[in-house]
Amino acid sequence: MEKLGENIWICDGTTVSFLGFPFKTRMTVIRLATGELWIHSPIKMSPALSDQIAQLGEVKYLIAPNHLHHLFISDWLSAYPQALLFGTDEVIKKRSDLTFEGSLNSSTEALWAGEIEQELFSGSPVMEECVFFHVTSRTLIVTDLVENFSGEDFNYWQRLVARGVGILAPNGKTPLDWRLSFMFGKEDARIHLERLLAWKPQTLVMSHGEIVKQNVGQFLNRSFDWLI
Repeated sequence: MEKLGENIWICDGTTVSFLGFPFKTRMTVIRLATGELWIHSPIKMSPALSDQIAQLGEVKYLIAPNHLHHLFISDWLSAYPQALLFGTDEVIKKRSDLTFEGSLNSSTEALWAGEIEQELFSGSPVMEECVFFHVTSRTLIVTDLVENFSGEDFNYWQRLVARGVGILAPNGKTPLDWRLSFMFGKEDARIHLERLLAWKPQTLVMSHGEIVKQNVGQFLNRSFDWLI
């Protein structure tokens, strides 16, 4: 588990296959002022990971930020039955077998107000994602809204496709198919982007790809130039 700043850590997990590509998984852990843990996009559970989590604090919140990041939630709820699960409306509908405390489409921010801010990035009929900002470390946390793969795990053809759809570092962005789905919702998306930029993040963490730790504002402006 890598410490990014005060009370924030990331941990990379197993690789999953998605559309024929190897996708490395990554979760973000934030320790709140109460000492409780807020966990974004939980990765596959293991005894070693459980031990590390126990050293950080008690798991309070589990976050499923979009309809694709839910694969390991069941195991986490079994391990931490006291944890409260939150997800977007899309993932709540998709995982009717899980018990969600509330929707990220509603006002859940008060639960972690002052420490973590959030914005539901919408404008597409097929993709919505709740984006978070850890105030203390000035870290922006996204899931699939930005992908920035190094390409080291891709074969030649996979790297070629990744570059073509715009998800290869250092020029990562929203995948092409999702960018196209915002065709009639760009005005809404630009409003969400303005809030992300207003946070002035100093670190950008995404679930898939290389973390950005320098010139984050410039990276985001370039990454979202398709909204212009």
